[in-house]
Amino acid sequence: MFVDQTKIYVKGGDGGNGIVAYRREKYVPLGGPAGGDGGKGANVVFEVNEGLRTLMDFRYQKHWKAPRGEHGMSKNQHGKNAKDMIVKVPPGTVVIDAETKEVIADLVENGQRAIIAKGGRGGRGNSRFATPQNPAPELAENGEPGQERDVLLELKLLADVGLVGFPSVGKSTLLSVVSSAKPKIAEYHFTTIVPNLGMVETEDNRSFVMADLPGLIEGAHQGVGLGHQFLRHIERTRVIVHVIDMAATEGRDPYEDYLTINKELEEYNLRLTERPQVIVANKMDIPEAEENLQKFKEQLKEDYPIYPISAITRKGLRELLFAVADKIEQTPEFPLEHVDEEEGAKRVLYKHEAEPQDFFINRDPDGAFVLSGDKIEKLFKMTNFSTDESVRRFARQLRGMGVDGALREKGAKDGDLVRLLEFEFEFVE
Repeated sequence: MFVDQTKIYVKGGDGGNGIVAYRREKYVPLGGPAGGDGGKGANVVFEVNEGLRTLMDFRYQKHWKAPRGEHGMSKNQHGKNAKDMIVKVPPGTVVIDAETKEVIADLVENGQRAIIAKGGRGGRGNSRFATPQNPAPELAENGEPGQERDVLLELKLLADVGLVGFPSVGKSTLLSVVSSAKPKIAEYHFTTIVPNLGMVETEDNRSFVMADLPGLIEGAHQGVGLGHQFLRHIERTRVIVHVIDMAATEGRDPYEDYLTINKELEEYNLRLTERPQVIVANKMDIPEAEENLQKFKEQLKEDYPIYPISAITRKGLRELLFAVADKIEQTPEFPLEHVDEEEGAKRVLYKHEAEPQDFFINRDPDGAFVLSGDKIEKLFKMTNFSTDESVRRFARQLRGMGVDGALREKGAKDGDLVRLLEFEFEFVE
């Protein structure tokens, strides 16, 4: 089963907790604090493995959680950092943040890595909080929570050549005779439901990867037929081989077919029209094809080369493959994102982004004030509530963020209930 799009949840490992501990050693007067820091949580790292061809593994495992760091220990011993969680993905995988739709990573080369969810840092032990005023603090931090997010994975095939054309024009047959690929071939539309890849070798020992993509019909850029599934895979191809049924076996006009397919490529992504195109007039073994080809040449306005072939009898394939190999050598790779050729390398675009708000205040139906927000929730999770000193520090931090004042503005009075995640406390004037 070919899976080329899926959504998964990833979470970096939490940092290990720091601890409160004191030295109790012989001959060491007034031992002092000796609580070690927690270890760093593991990152979730995606790595390209060229042996994979599909996102099948992610269909069944939707949650990827990295291990947490080890907790700190007494005698100032640092907790062990967790080893990164390596997740293998096929070449051509694009990782997109499900919420913001921002591209996190575009993974194409074997061995290429990208951190998708960062692990949290370890919490500090009480040794870190010692001061001349407070030489023996009962204060330690919990580990920082690891980053968590939902991501969309899209697979865009790494083929040099993409075969395009209406269903049943002979793309699968062509791929099967020029390579060792064995696509499913039959006399009905959309035999090709998933892209087929084949390695093609010419007589002069040049080789390239050819993809037979799902059949394209009018409206494909809006998702009609197998539209989006098809178009996503052609984005990386360097040369487009446009296969046309020149015998018009299904009663359509070859030139109209040609215009329809090109319009779909243009509607989906304008950059597809920049790629060189080779036109293949297929089914030339059928008598009416020659007459249709002459008419097609008269109607064609673009200066694209036309190669008459018969995939069944293999006539004309040698010249076609040489021409395609030449085109690949002359064509650079296309980046997925558009880059201004002259300025692209030098220019950096700075966008103004508003600082995320530290906290938000809402009311529950029972009248309680509810605090939320990434920064305040992270602070809560990193606070060790088992010691009074940590609780006092947390209260000071909230005051420093302006939470007290904001609650008063919202009408909080002495004794009102305030909620933060699973924690409830009273507002005190």
